[in-house]
Amino acid sequence: EYGVSVMYLKNGFLVDLVVEKKGRILKLDSISRFGKWKGADILIFNSYHWWTHTGTRQTWDYYQVGENMYRDMGRMLAYKIALTTWAKWVDDYIDFKKTKVFFQGVSAVHDRGWNKPSAQNCIGQTLPIKGLHYPGKRYPGEEVVKDVLAKMKNALRKDGHPSKYGDEGMDCSHWCLAGVPDTWNQILYNILLKK
Repeated sequence: EYGVSVMYLKNGFLVDLVVEKKGRILKLDSISRFGKWKGADILIFNSYHWWTHTGTRQTWDYYQVGENMYRDMGRMLAYKIALTTWAKWVDDYIDFKKTKVFFQGVSAVHDRGWNKPSAQNCIGQTLPIKGLHYPGKRYPGEEVVKDVLAKMKNALRKDGHPSKYGDEGMDCSHWCLAGVPDTWNQILYNILLKK
């Protein structure tokens, strides 16, 4: 009816994750399977959460950069290599006259800096944290994306999480947008209208 189509492509790493005989390989310098991104009017990228998974929740066995394979490397180094690959891909293949690109980085979680050490979820959070700066520790991923994200508005808005009204459990890394959902949706909407 409105001539709009939405495509959701899930890839929490932004780079290629392939399964080969050796195992699951996260190719930090390769974006070969995402040609569908080309030609879109709007692209919204989100990456950080999946980089923190370890043990059985980790979805890769090896990192690969060029021809070199690594069983392990620093997570933030791997994230930086992948994010640099993504940024180069965007610069090389996206026509900014046609396509608007948005990037969501690190989202605040419950166990850091909410001035309530016992807070394990967002139940009852109805006010933002006072002040202009997040009182908790900085996330390692923030240093990686600091050139992309000027300010982390979401870190101050614990009241924007869905609390007990979200899906099962209180999994804010999946269900809370970066900041108060309505605010971020309004910002995105207004940016899109300026086109």
